[in-house]
Amino acid sequence: MRVAITKCSVAIAGAGLAGLSCAKYLTDLGYKPIVLERRDVVGGKVAAWKDADGDWYETGLHIFFGAYPNMLQLFKELNIEDRLQWKEHTMIFNQPEAPGTYSRFDFPDLPAPINGVMAILRNNDMLTWPEKISFGIGLLPAILQGQKYVEEMDKYSWREWLQKQNIPPRVEKEVFIAMSKALNFIDPDEISATVLLTALNRFLQEKNGSKMAFLDGSPTERLCQPIIDYITERGGEVRLNAPLKEILLNEDGTVKGFLLRGLNGAEDEIITADTYVSALPVDPLKPILPSAWKEMPFFQQLNGLEGVPVINVHIWFDRKLTDIDHLLFSRSPLLSVYADMSNTCREYANPDRSMLELVLAPAKDWISKSDEEIIAATITELEKLFPQHFGGDNSTKMLKYHVVKTPRSVYKATPGRQQYRPSQQTPISNFFLTGDYTMQRYLASMEGAVLSGKLTAQAISQALTVANSSHLQTPTRPTATNAATA
Repeated sequence: MRVAITKCSVAIAGAGLAGLSCAKYLTDLGYKPIVLERRDVVGGKVAAWKDADGDWYETGLHIFFGAYPNMLQLFKELNIEDRLQWKEHTMIFNQPEAPGTYSRFDFPDLPAPINGVMAILRNNDMLTWPEKISFGIGLLPAILQGQKYVEEMDKYSWREWLQKQNIPPRVEKEVFIAMSKALNFIDPDEISATVLLTALNRFLQEKNGSKMAFLDGSPTERLCQPIIDYITERGGEVRLNAPLKEILLNEDGTVKGFLLRGLNGAEDEIITADTYVSALPVDPLKPILPSAWKEMPFFQQLNGLEGVPVINVHIWFDRKLTDIDHLLFSRSPLLSVYADMSNTCREYANPDRSMLELVLAPAKDWISKSDEEIIAATITELEKLFPQHFGGDNSTKMLKYHVVKTPRSVYKATPGRQQYRPSQQTPISNFFLTGDYTMQRYLASMEGAVLSGKLTAQAISQALTVANSSHLQTPTRPTATNAATA
């Protein structure tokens, strides 16, 4: 078997947001990385595709928050801030007890946390005054003690935390089932309290923390491609259809190279570099780790992390179902959040027809079902959310659909997972990790992916600087052979 060999400064396996961000910030530091993606599309969990009609469908419904400083800084550095379509500062919930109606938490133009408190106090549809007061009192420790307290609460589920704070169960039912599913695709009895408290802390402590934006087109074209252009213009490379087959090791256990599997009869290829990065999600990373590493405590902790299944559904209809230009919390037992992308996204705009993008969660009982079963169940839920548009001779008609299944998406953030999240720097001197599952304050999200990429780039630069400094300060006396060739 022939094997080609390619040399670069940093080799990154995985072209999701974490891998691309890592490469972007490495180029800023003067490196020329190569990013290797096994699929024919970049973006990872934000990947998108065009169908035969030229319509986009995506891996997930991607929302950008004001509390995403690293993501917003990335948009600024790429000079694409105008691609974020900011929506009214509100949160909108369906009201199952009154189908076709909504309840809103409107944030006034006031400093934080006053605007958040006002948004809660002015909503009289979902919570009673005693419930609002008890919830506010319960949040005080998180607000006053900050991130340290938030991290310590990882030992509790959100339901357990609510009970511990003497917050009435109806608060969970009315508000936090929807928010839990939106943040990690699981219910309050499963999700770590740290996840919800992290989000609430950002929403309450930053004036525009909970303000939302949609991208004006597909993430592949409107976000990932500018990052790729940035990398390649500075000497880096992003290569598709380049699956990582094996991590090759030197005798001392460091990485010797990335072995790529040749496709369609092509020869395998070895990528050699000074430094190597895994930007793979945690689930595909675990089986590809070298046997010698799997016994190390650092890598064994990865066994405590596992991706959660999620399903994203797109349905095109023959008429408008809603004119709401915003994210909607369905409060449905099947659906998490949804949006009419014909209203929210400039490229998908259509004044006459709706294209709903919906997240089905929890998805563990649905991931193995057929697309037809998933669509039938989704339509049943939509009939409850939009009763005025379904039934009768003039019922709304579905024109087409796409179902995108991700059997292992972001890591399932159940209680106790924080201790299993690894740092970006590993015990292997020339091997680093990046990804939203690695340890950083924003948990599993687009913001977490971008921040992890930035942290990994910084860790690589620091490690190489220290190594180079050490080498310069303690020069090795040349051997006879070295002296002859010096």
